[in-house]
Amino acid sequence: MSSIPPRPAEHGRDRSVGELLAVVTSDVQTLFRQEIELAKTEVRQEAAKAGKAAGMYGGAGFGGYMVLLFLSLAAVLGLANVMDGGWAALIVAAVWAVVAAVLYQRGRTQMRTVEPKPERTVESLKEDAQWARHPTK
Repeated sequence: MSSIPPRPAEHGRDRSVGELLAVVTSDVQTLFRQEIELAKTEVRQEAAKAGKAAGMYGGAGFGGYMVLLFLSLAAVLGLANVMDGGWAALIVAAVWAVVAAVLYQRGRTQMRTVEPKPERTVESLKEDAQWARHPTK
């Protein structure tokens, strides 16, 4: 995985254990640095996608808000033809209070399922750590 080629044996002799250990340590450090860069890149990409989606949700939310505002106004005016206007507005507000409570509860339940950690990077780091402990397996 490392881009550093192994050093050739000097003057026809094999490398010492200390030299080999230094090479392995250097390779492991390089590997972990690369894994950290991968995690940063992965998180940045996901954050950018989430930001774009949030902007779209915001625009859709504002459009939906305007639609619901005018539909609510129409409901109040329609009910005002058969009852006092104050009662009509109170009924529409109560309906919206129930809708808001249900949406809040469902959103809270959904938010509890969010996992913000980068799964691929965590799995890769576990594999790297296992290899570092037992490089011959």
